[in-house]
Amino acid sequence: MTFKSSKRGAVPPFIVMDVMRDAATLEAQGRNIVHLEVGQPSTGLPAHAAKAIAPLIGRDKLGYTVADGIAPLRERIARHYRDMYKVNVRPERIFLTTGSSTGFTLSFLSAFDAGARVMVAAPGYPSYRHILNAYGITPELVPVDASTRYNISVDHLKKTKPDGVIVASPANPTGSMIEPDVFRQIARYCHENGIRLISDEIYHGITFGMEAVTAASVSPSAIIINSFSKFFSMTGWRLGWMIVPDDLYRSVECLAQNLFISPPAISQHAGLAAFDAMPELLGNVAVYARNHDTLVKRLPEIGLSTFTPPDGAFYFYVNVSHLAMESPDICKRILHEAGVAVTPGLDFDPFDGKHWMRISYAVSEAEIAEGLKRIGAWLKTKPQ
Repeated sequence: MTFKSSKRGAVPPFIVMDVMRDAATLEAQGRNIVHLEVGQPSTGLPAHAAKAIAPLIGRDKLGYTVADGIAPLRERIARHYRDMYKVNVRPERIFLTTGSSTGFTLSFLSAFDAGARVMVAAPGYPSYRHILNAYGITPELVPVDASTRYNISVDHLKKTKPDGVIVASPANPTGSMIEPDVFRQIARYCHENGIRLISDEIYHGITFGMEAVTAASVSPSAIIINSFSKFFSMTGWRLGWMIVPDDLYRSVECLAQNLFISPPAISQHAGLAAFDAMPELLGNVAVYARNHDTLVKRLPEIGLSTFTPPDGAFYFYVNVSHLAMESPDICKRILHEAGVAVTPGLDFDPFDGKHWMRISYAVSEAEIAEGLKRIGAWLKTKPQ
């Protein structure tokens, strides 16, 4: 018997998750693996948040909340925008989501019909294009490089006038940021020309000198996506938020009610408490900054000298074309032979990603040192 299946599910894998799976298999066999593959802080839920939510378990039913989340957390996020960016965002525009991934799903479904064209940078976060394709929305991939800080520019928008565009600053996998004035130009151009801007701001708070600009300070029509996964170190708690334009809010709410009901209640309470853990969270960022500086110095010393030092997030995007192998093979060999999990650039760029790999440094300084030691030794003896 042959059954029909949907083409919507025929999307490429999120390769970094395959790398995680393979690394876990090796660990189950007794291997010691240094994890530099996934964009996940190694620190976990802030201690203050863990202490704050512990009494809720067994005392509070922690059931469904309203679809857009508990009011105290939405109000606290609004205060965060006043404190951090000097911009007033009404709590009524803030929509809590089950991780930023849900935010992208709600954004795409509420803003674009099937057949719409959405501009996406390559290299860029792969799930943008995979989710768009699953919904019948066309991702228009734009090859970018260091000349545009690995991101989309107004010139790109003027050439094709898409229905929407996704920008990320800091970006994954490069860690590059859009200069503040350029970011504001992009946001204004989109608003003035009917292009729906989706601003991925999940790495805000993890920057090394350059100002991070929120689209909420420039454009009332932009959709802002943020998350508790990166700066707040809460990946497994699956909690994020959107700032939604007034014209889309009810659509987002109805979609969320039907697709997701509500974000996890316990995670919302943890997120509220995490805002009071700033000393711990800023301490994490200080570790990332030291890891950043270590990689700038050590990567050339071990034979990986072609990269653009990132402005934020916790990734290095490194050229490996001189190794005469494609990045999936290189990363597989580094994992199996050196015991270090890193991600092939093909995950992020279908055009040129075979020449690049991504290293995540959201780990301890000791893990970075050990990972570099192992990769350096492998590069001296194995790549042939």
